[in-house]
Amino acid sequence: MGIYKYMRDYWKNPDKGRVRELLIKFRREKVFTRIEKPTKIARARSLGYKDKQGVVVVRVRIKKGGRNRPKPSGGRKPKKSGLKKFSAKKSTQWIAEERVQRKYPNLRVMNSYIMVEDGKHKWFEVLLLDPEHPEIKSDKEFSRVASQPRRVQRGLTSAGKKSRGLRRKGRGAEKVRPSIRAKGGRGK
Repeated sequence: MGIYKYMRDYWKNPDKGRVRELLIKFRREKVFTRIEKPTKIARARSLGYKDKQGVVVVRVRIKKGGRNRPKPSGGRKPKKSGLKKFSAKKSTQWIAEERVQRKYPNLRVMNSYIMVEDGKHKWFEVLLLDPEHPEIKSDKEFSRVASQPRRVQRGLTSAGKKSRGLRRKGRGAEKVRPSIRAKGGRGK
């Protein structure tokens, strides 16, 4: 077995003391933390990470739990307006990618993976590419990803495709395409 196989196996059942140390460290960090190298190197490499100039890794913290809908404008709130206990149509991973994209608008999100979670937060590591960097332009795989503007907002990352239902095909998946924004009363 190669070293990455051992690393993958380690993160399937990590040492609880190590995870506790990581959580203590992550809680002290800011919401967006640019890091030198991915913490889960095997996972990052399986998603296309290469140790090159122009490849950036950012750790982002997201709050867990349901979302609240905005209150209707006007004087009173109707009793059954459904403002609480509302779950977003997007996954937390997709939301994390979108927030990182807003924070770093000159970079393109390639992919992301979950790092750790506790009772209150989830931490994701997001892989970003600099589309103007010569090493990214010369790499065939990276240049294809870097040439897609607004990639996250269009749901072209792995988390976006999963939330859009594009991992299913054939029978039973007739109503998932083309997107979550499609007309026709879906999502009720």
